[in-house]
Amino acid sequence: MRTTIVLDDDLVKEALALTAARSKREVVEMALRELVRSRKKKNLADLAGRIRFRKRFDYKAMRELRG
Repeated sequence: MRTTIVLDDDLVKEALALTAARSKREVVEMALRELVRSRKKKNLADLAGRIRFRKRFDYKAMRELRG
């Protein structure tokens, strides 16, 4: 989709410096992908009380396996 937008020059320069992006377009796409990804994540607080572990499930042992 083609569009024209006005961006803060300093913000774009900072984003280019902080990322491996080679263009403004790439920075904007990267930012949009990150926004979508972060909004799709479930807030862990919303899951409180909804996760039920199997009886005798040893979550501490599972943590040790992950290292």
